[in-house]
Amino acid sequence: AFPLPFRALFLIGLGILGWAANLHGLHVFGVDAVRVFDLGTDADDDINHALHHIGHSRRQLPDPKSVYQPIYRLAAFYCSWCFAAWVLYHLAVEGDPALVDVYKFIPSLCALSFIILVLAPQNVLARLHRDSFILGLKRCLFSPVDRPVFFSDIVFADVITSYAKVIGDVWLSLCMLLPGGSLLIPPRQEGLARWILPTVMSLPSAIRMRQCLIEWMQPTTDSSRPLFNALKYASAFPVIYLSAAQRLVVSDLVAEKGKQVTQEPWHGEHALFRLWLLFAAINSLYSFWWDITNDWGFDLLLPPADKRPVSPPRPLVLPSLHERSESLTGSPTRSSASIRTLSRTSSSYAWGLRSSLLFPLAVYPAAIFIDLVLRLTWVVKLSSHLHTHASEGSALVFLLEVAEIFRRWMWVFIRVEWEVIRSQPG
Repeated sequence: AFPLPFRALFLIGLGILGWAANLHGLHVFGVDAVRVFDLGTDADDDINHALHHIGHSRRQLPDPKSVYQPIYRLAAFYCSWCFAAWVLYHLAVEGDPALVDVYKFIPSLCALSFIILVLAPQNVLARLHRDSFILGLKRCLFSPVDRPVFFSDIVFADVITSYAKVIGDVWLSLCMLLPGGSLLIPPRQEGLARWILPTVMSLPSAIRMRQCLIEWMQPTTDSSRPLFNALKYASAFPVIYLSAAQRLVVSDLVAEKGKQVTQEPWHGEHALFRLWLLFAAINSLYSFWWDITNDWGFDLLLPPADKRPVSPPRPLVLPSLHERSESLTGSPTRSSASIRTLSRTSSSYAWGLRSSLLFPLAVYPAAIFIDLVLRLTWVVKLSSHLHTHASEGSALVFLLEVAEIFRRWMWVFIRVEWEVIRSQPG
């Protein structure tokens, strides 16, 4: 009824909608996210080239709503298109498993048509943002090591890491949709082919780790923080590949105990399983600690000796939502932006947070708790061997993917808030 290709398409649409909601929400709270994501002058050549082809000028002063409203429209079109394709597929199949693979061309055409739209040169359906997405992806994959990493690309790459399982779903969907594949049965992964899926799922972590290493190698970097951040992303590789190696665990235990062990998700008696469990715990807990301490700037998990000095609360100086010039990403030049203040600070480090808080106080403990719970489920999404026990199409795995996208959507708000506070002078 809802095969893997449609689930992957749905999760991609959820990400587009979430990004529009991020920009909208930050605007509501007075944060000019467009300016925070400024790409700097190093991207001017790419930006001006694209702007030239769609008739935009850097001197134009867009309405702030023009930043996120086109993304909402794009998400609405995308979701409507995918929903129409799913309804057509559902009506054609009529619940008959024998017809599932007969009509598998419907999700294929749905996905192909949207890829064509993303690459279309016509100035329709958020052309500015589609080009921004392509340029951001290009920089994440191929940026020179001697160029600084833009904050927008850091957030973009972090979002991609939350789509590691979805990217794996796209690969499996491609195998299912090709001739000889079936939407009813996950593709066989034997021999060297068993390592293709974990390699595909590890690409987002590799991209983000590369960015951290580039930051670390910059001449202006005098901290080892980017290196420890790179180790965080590197800790995902053992989880992914040891999960793929669990097939060897099952083979060993089948030879010892019989075929009934294939129905059991827990094999604690095997050393390789315990090693996977160890790295899964390290990755989850390290990632949670990094989110709280470095990405969000809270003191909650810092040792007493490393607590940030308490300073009197002061108003946040936020970039204005007016008097800015437009680039391909909507980013203004820094010299053209005025500033305004927003007095939303706390008088003390409530609950181990920080002195400057933009959002309501109750948001933060809820966000910390949600982040902890969903970080601990991260290993399920990175562990392909667990999907065979829940079946690749199970509601549990799908809901965990939705939950991870929600966690990242929540993470973006506080990550941008901390970047604004951290970059304040004085």
